[in-house]
Amino acid sequence: MKVWTVANQKGGVGKTTTTVSLGGLLAGWGLRTLLVDMDPHGSLTSYFKYDPDTLEDSAFSLFQAAARKQRLAPGRLICPTGTPDLSLLPAAMALATLDRIAGKMEGMGLVLKRALSQLRDQYDFVLIDCPPILGMLLINALAACERLVIPVQTEFLALKGLERMLHTLEMVLKSRRSPLPYHIVPTLYDRRTRAAKEALEVLRETYGEHLWGEAIPVDTRFREASKAGLPPSLYDPKARGVAAYSELARVLLEAEGGEAAVPVGLETT
Repeated sequence: MKVWTVANQKGGVGKTTTTVSLGGLLAGWGLRTLLVDMDPHGSLTSYFKYDPDTLEDSAFSLFQAAARKQRLAPGRLICPTGTPDLSLLPAAMALATLDRIAGKMEGMGLVLKRALSQLRDQYDFVLIDCPPILGMLLINALAACERLVIPVQTEFLALKGLERMLHTLEMVLKSRRSPLPYHIVPTLYDRRTRAAKEALEVLRETYGEHLWGEAIPVDTRFREASKAGLPPSLYDPKARGVAAYSELARVLLEAEGGEAAVPVGLETT
């Protein structure tokens, strides 16, 4: 089981869209995929028509059980998405209270990692959607993952969020026993605007080694897919945004295990 975290310490850069898009593609290629919503706002949870305000079982339950030193089978918290091979561990608004009620308890930074280890035989991939702030939720997501995907909107204010994210990553790497490869993914790219082109050029000049070579375009089909509660690749397989995420997924899969990791027949257009 491979665990990828999608994170950036700035909101509105396409984290949830990236999580759903990559997850939908992996599931569509027959890979059992779990999406984990670690954001108290619950955008990923709401995407699949669950209400983070009313859910009794959610990711918050994992932290409640850990704080009370109780055993909890994480499988009982998982919800269907309506898409084959794609499941969801939803968020609850109560996650916003986590730093206040459990911030000083030992071992709380590894709650998610321990929970996912119990699901290792059930899934091929886990994708974690994160809040845009540094706290226990983001620390858990970084501790649990083996690969980090950092979506960055192609505009200059978003570049500051990237700097903060990389500073956080540097701190996390000091406490990890293993490296954490990361990929910076330009998003919301509008090739018609000079600002977007200039921001993309700055990204390429500054972060070339870790920067994915393409960019995710602005695509209204993402919004329509969200309204329908479907991964974009299922809503409109021919959308240009889906084509871009397909190429990104191919690159990420190759990074995991070489050419053999890429599903046969995968389009690269």
